[in-house]
Amino acid sequence: MQKTKWLSMLCIGMLSVGFGQTQQDSVKVEILDEVVISDSRFELKRENSGKTVIKISRKEIENNQGRTLAQLINTKSGVEINGTRSVAGQNLGYFIRGGNNRQVLVLIDGVQVNDPSLVSNEFDLRLLDVNTIESIEVVKGAASTLYGNAAATAVINITTKKASKKSISANFLSVVGTNQSQDEDDYRIESFTNNVSINGTLDKFNYVASFGNQFAEGLSAAASANPEADPFSRYNVNLKVGYEINDNFTITAYGSIDRFKTDIDGFPPPNFTFADTNDEFLSKQKRVGISPKYTYKNGSVQINAAYTDIERETVSAFGSVNEAESYVFDAFNKYTFNENIYTIVGLNYGDYRTLFVADESFTTTDPYANVVYVTDIGVTVNAGGRLNNHSEYGSQFVYSLNPSYKIDVKQGYAKVFGSYATSFIAPNLSQLFGFFGPNPDLEPEENLTIEGGIEYNTKKGFRVSGVYFNRDEENTIIFGANGYENATGEATIQGVELETEVDIIKDLSISANYTFTELKDGTRIRLPKHRANANLGYDVSSKTFASLDVQYVGEREDTDFGTFSNVDLDAYTLINLYFSHKLLANNKLKVFASINNLFNEDYLEILGYTTQGRNVNLGFNLKL
Repeated sequence: MQKTKWLSMLCIGMLSVGFGQTQQDSVKVEILDEVVISDSRFELKRENSGKTVIKISRKEIENNQGRTLAQLINTKSGVEINGTRSVAGQNLGYFIRGGNNRQVLVLIDGVQVNDPSLVSNEFDLRLLDVNTIESIEVVKGAASTLYGNAAATAVINITTKKASKKSISANFLSVVGTNQSQDEDDYRIESFTNNVSINGTLDKFNYVASFGNQFAEGLSAAASANPEADPFSRYNVNLKVGYEINDNFTITAYGSIDRFKTDIDGFPPPNFTFADTNDEFLSKQKRVGISPKYTYKNGSVQINAAYTDIERETVSAFGSVNEAESYVFDAFNKYTFNENIYTIVGLNYGDYRTLFVADESFTTTDPYANVVYVTDIGVTVNAGGRLNNHSEYGSQFVYSLNPSYKIDVKQGYAKVFGSYATSFIAPNLSQLFGFFGPNPDLEPEENLTIEGGIEYNTKKGFRVSGVYFNRDEENTIIFGANGYENATGEATIQGVELETEVDIIKDLSISANYTFTELKDGTRIRLPKHRANANLGYDVSSKTFASLDVQYVGEREDTDFGTFSNVDLDAYTLINLYFSHKLLANNKLKVFASINNLFNEDYLEILGYTTQGRNVNLGFNLKL
């Protein structure tokens, strides 16, 4: 009751300030047409997109400073990234649209990134520093036609920061905070995040260089009787340079080192029950890449090529050392016939290697094509196909058809859209050749996703949308009695996603989303059937911003590894506050503070693991 009273008073206070301002100026400046890229790889107006693409802008990132990349994405519809509310080094589970890690593809500046030595072949978002990112787009549903393997439930497309037009610019960010559970109230400073970047443009040459680090201690991974702190430390080094050879030809090259180390808890012998241990996990990735682009009338030719070196080590009773590398090459031609027809034709090549008893590898060679036709009568059709040629199992063809129909409503629009698309998840190197139950005869997992939805957007600060999805899995790769095998049965997941954004009152913005996800047959641990998020942001002045967000996670099941039976976990609600204020000339200095889990909710995210209680962050961001 007391929690509800506090929350009501806070919301009424913030809303009263907002509506008081409205009496002075209730006319909202018209918002520019939003552009989305990831669902077609062209810059198309949102009204011509056949999906409800989630777009996280640089402004939204800066209004959430102090959060990690995974925590920020976890506020969106259809997304549940498990582990973001636990100890900093907790493994992350990407439960997007009822899927898991192996069904989510991550792109960084257009290049597929993954770890072929991991059982799920995913990219670990714990490696990245969100302060190096310019924007994020999340396309949910099948997208293998454009992006290939693993793009079955979502593609997370990350664009890193670009160089300033000035000859030299600098940015300094520092955040300190507490890192405590619900049972602690000493508010010691145990979390530190820092980032420094220098960038600029010198004639035809541009550059971006940054260094970041994060350190957190204080929490134990295991929620045991006498927990030991499990510290997490990460550092990131990034360099990106570009050169404009002429008006038509540019070239970009980059290199990065992302490394983290975390203490973990495990299952020590002889009892093999989950306990507080002195185990460690280390992960390091080094990436270099090059991206030349030639632009001609109505089109462009571009190559994205990258090499990644991966080292991982688990120090425990079941310790292991993993070494892997990947070569990715994506060459494509984009051509616009006119304002209505957009085409892309490309070839994607990947070479993935991992050391087990011997060096093992496989290659993929994928030609693909996609076309977007925007008619003058409101109909848009996005269609394409890809032929995956895998060195181990042969060939796999995937395709997609994504029509939409838009009706102009005053200065906005209403649209209906649908999608029928297939995708695939190739067996990875661990499943084909690894130490535990390998099976070189595995077939790829096949997914078929059907979507249907509506969206209404006034283009003046109000948008609402709803999507129904249904995904069928065939040949799901599972670990059976004899090792890895393809499941003989099918699995079906369906759900509904609702989103709204209200930005019609001057300086006040409200957004909310709700997700319903249902597995028709069987259960999947840690996947909530009901999930909701809401955010209220208010520009108190041109220099001061405040926001409140609420996250609800419904009941779900988890496995008790002591009894190997499933246990129901209760629903919970978390409330967070954020405040920032700009200082100095031209708003060069911003100070900010946040309170996470305001009411110190006591809950379980993962059975047997510690969760974060009420925590406070303080920080500053200086731009020069």
